[in-house]
Amino acid sequence: MASDDAPIALRMAERICAYSRRDLTPGALGRACAAIADTIGVALAGLPEDCTQVLLRTPGVAVAPGRALIFGTARRTAPLDAALVNGTASHALDYDDFSSDMGGHQSVPLVAPLFALAEERGASGERLVLAYVIGIEAMIRLARAVNFVHYDKGWHPTATLGVFGAAAACAHLLGLDARRTATALALAASMASGLKANFGTMTKPFHVGHCGRNGLLAALMAEQGFEARLGALEHPQGFLDVFNGPGLHDAARIFAGWGDPWEIEAPGIALKQFPCCGSTHPAIAMMLRLAREERLAAGDVARIEILVHPRRLPHTDNPWPRTPLEAKFSIQYAVVRALLSGTPRLAHFEGEAALEPEVRRLLALTTAAPHPDMPADGPNHWGAEVVVTLRDGRRLSRRVAQLVGRGGDDPMSREELWAKFRDCAERGALPAANVAPLFDRLLALAEAADVRDVTRLLERPAPPRTDARVPAPPLARPERDGSRPEAIPRH
Repeated sequence: MASDDAPIALRMAERICAYSRRDLTPGALGRACAAIADTIGVALAGLPEDCTQVLLRTPGVAVAPGRALIFGTARRTAPLDAALVNGTASHALDYDDFSSDMGGHQSVPLVAPLFALAEERGASGERLVLAYVIGIEAMIRLARAVNFVHYDKGWHPTATLGVFGAAAACAHLLGLDARRTATALALAASMASGLKANFGTMTKPFHVGHCGRNGLLAALMAEQGFEARLGALEHPQGFLDVFNGPGLHDAARIFAGWGDPWEIEAPGIALKQFPCCGSTHPAIAMMLRLAREERLAAGDVARIEILVHPRRLPHTDNPWPRTPLEAKFSIQYAVVRALLSGTPRLAHFEGEAALEPEVRRLLALTTAAPHPDMPADGPNHWGAEVVVTLRDGRRLSRRVAQLVGRGGDDPMSREELWAKFRDCAERGALPAANVAPLFDRLLALAEAADVRDVTRLLERPAPPRTDARVPAPPLARPERDGSRPEAIPRH
C-alpha cells in the first residue's frame, strides 16, 4: 500500500483495485441492486423529457456505431454517447436517489456509463454491481473531504464529484491496475464541472450525462496508456485547492475506514419515493401516515399545518403552484396531493394537476412554517410534523425527527419499489410485457452472466417506417389519466 505522502489518486486507486465480489456484504449487494433498478426506472421516465429529446436531436450525438442501448429505444450507439444520453435522462425528472453527505445524487453518474461499458465488453452483472459499489465509495469519500464548502461555493457535486465516481467504477469494470486507475482519477480532475447556477434548466440533467461520459472517457483513455499528473487532486493548482480553496478540505477523510462499512449502506443514502423535491418528502410521509391511520377524508379537514426544519422551506414554500415545476417545489401541494390521492405519482406533477378544484380548495386551508422545536443548527435537518384540524375541532398530528428519503432503517419495500418502477417505465413507453421481467432481473442483477441479457428488456421496438427518407418522430409522452396504479403483482 502506498505511503500517506503518495499522490491521493494513487492511494484511492489502490483501494479501488483491492476489492472483489467476496468483499460485498449482503446489505451492500441488496441496496446496490435496488438503487440500480431505481435509476433505470427514472431514466426510462426521463426519456420523453425535452432535455433528453433535444440532446438526441443534436447533430453528432448518438450517431457513432456501437452496442450500447439508448434505454427505452431501439437505438444503439457507442458507449460514450449512450452514457451521455442515458445519464441525462436519468436525472431529467430529479427523481433519482440522493446522499445527504454528498449533497447530490450518487447513482446517476454511475449507472449509465457502467451499463454502456458492460454492454460493449460483455461484462457480467456481478462485475457491474461491484464496480457500482466501488464508484459510490470513491465519490462519497471525496465528498466527505470537500463538503459542505464545495456545495456552498456553487459547485454541483453530482457532477463535479460524480466524474470521479464514474472514472473509478469504469476503471474497476475494465480491470485496470492501480496506476492506470489513478491516471483515470487524475484525468477526471481536469474534467470536473457543473455549476448550481444552471439549476432549474435543462443543463442540470445534462451535468449528469456529461460527467458520466467524462468518467468513462477517462477510464478508456487510461486503459490505452494516456498520461496525467497523479498529484492532480492535491497540487496547489489541482482539484482540491482550485474547487474548494487552500485549507478548506480534509483529504484524510477520503481514506478513513474505506469500505468498512460500505458507503452504499450508510443511513444518509436514500431513494426518492415521490417525484418531487426531496425537502417535501418528510411532510408527505407524515400526511400519508396520518391519512392511513386516522382514515382521513378531505371533506372532514378544516385546516392543514405543515411544520418543518427551516432548511426545507426556502425552496418549497410555494402555496399556490400553477405549473408542474412549481408543484414539484411546493410543500403545500405535495402534502395536499398525498391526502387526496395517496402516494404521489408522476401524473400528479404533470399538466394541470395542481389546478384541480379540490386541490385549490385544500391549498386555501394549508399553511407551512418552520417547526419551533427544530432549530436551524440542530443535528437533524429532515424533520417534519403535519397537523390536521378537523371540522369537529379535533387536532390530529404525526411527526418525524429525521427522514432523508427512504433508506437506512426505513428502506422502500419491494412493492413500493415496483410501484415506482412501473410508473416510470409506463411513462417511458417500454413494452408492457417487458416491465415486470426487467424489474425482477435488475433486482437480481448480480446473477446475470451477461448484462446484455438484461438490457434487451430495455429495448423498445422501432416503429415501422413507410418512407425511409422520413425520420421517426421523437418519443411522445404517453397520455396519463391520473388514476391510481392497479394492484401490485406478486413477484
